[in-house]
Amino acid sequence: MDPHSSSGLMPSANFDMAGFPELKNDLYLRTARGESTERAPVWCMRQAGRYLPEFRAIRVENEFFKVCRSPELATEVTVQPLRRYNGLLDAAIIFSDILVIPQAMGMEVQMIPGKGPHFPDPLRQPEDMTRLTDKQDGFSVDKELDYVYKAITNTRHVLAGQVPLLGFVGAPWTLMAYMIEGGGSKTFAFAKTWLFKHTKKTHELLSRIADVAAEFLIGQVRAGAQAVQVFESWAGELGPKDFSEFSLPYLARIAARVKSKYPDVPMTVFAKGAHYALEQLATETLYDVVSLDWTIDPVSARHRIDDALKTKGMSSRTVVLQGNLDPTVLFGDEEAIRSRTDAMCQAFGAKGHIANLGHGMMPSHDPELLRVFLETVHQSSKTLRE
Repeated sequence: MDPHSSSGLMPSANFDMAGFPELKNDLYLRTARGESTERAPVWCMRQAGRYLPEFRAIRVENEFFKVCRSPELATEVTVQPLRRYNGLLDAAIIFSDILVIPQAMGMEVQMIPGKGPHFPDPLRQPEDMTRLTDKQDGFSVDKELDYVYKAITNTRHVLAGQVPLLGFVGAPWTLMAYMIEGGGSKTFAFAKTWLFKHTKKTHELLSRIADVAAEFLIGQVRAGAQAVQVFESWAGELGPKDFSEFSLPYLARIAARVKSKYPDVPMTVFAKGAHYALEQLATETLYDVVSLDWTIDPVSARHRIDDALKTKGMSSRTVVLQGNLDPTVLFGDEEAIRSRTDAMCQAFGAKGHIANLGHGMMPSHDPELLRVFLETVHQSSKTLRE
């Protein structure tokens, strides 16, 4: 199939969860486990999405969550960037959304064109939690989110071992904020009212979400995900003390639960905006990879994490860094992209780096300028290791 074609879906595969094709490119997994590699692996958050014309062609006839709920469509969208950037990406991430968890818990979520996610009936008061389904109602994470598992299994086979497949979830604080605010927010006034006025109920809700997220990640690995990432997208809306109370314990709980079941599966945490928490994420959780946004200096981040590990007597623990090019650099010209990407690779150094953006791809990005970023990572990171 023409790598720039948007017509035709990748074939569906009705396979069992065992017997996946042999992995041909394990660069991402080796790096995430702390091994020295010939170059930095590279992938991009939101690499399957609206900046691709082939994705927009799928969306013309298919509502957003319909794509998420169709294993065949989710597979097609997941592999689109791999097809376009043949040989340049070192990981695929399953096409889904962090808000499938609130949906599974009984909330309605709409994706409004030009606006984003919308909850028609958010949880504005603690008593609204009674609308959420739980195990007493026969709630089953695996039953509600089986369509994601099927998409993962299907995609593993369609990828044919080309690159590893990543799964993901949203973190509890981020999901709670969406569930209470009813969508995005500038002030998070409703969600923060819960934190300071209904603290006990806040922890109850965060705990419920964390349990669902952990079980969901375990199910994703069982279905074929070879590594997973937890997105705490609204971490930066919390100050250090509030992050320590309302985010970090639940991030740690999720990692501990997944690692107890699958200790060798690499886990990444992306706590966007939480500059102050690098040491805690490295020493108080079991994540193998800490993803940085573009406002954090990689040299400083590495020194801080290494110092924290040494201080805690954890020098034998390896924490890999991921990131962190400002996504808006991709609105520049090729020279600027090459220069900034090379500088990024230099800052992270010759080991322990998974190249990525500091956040996700944007709808108005030019796909061919992403190619410049990917090619530059290959060249620059390889040169660093020679």
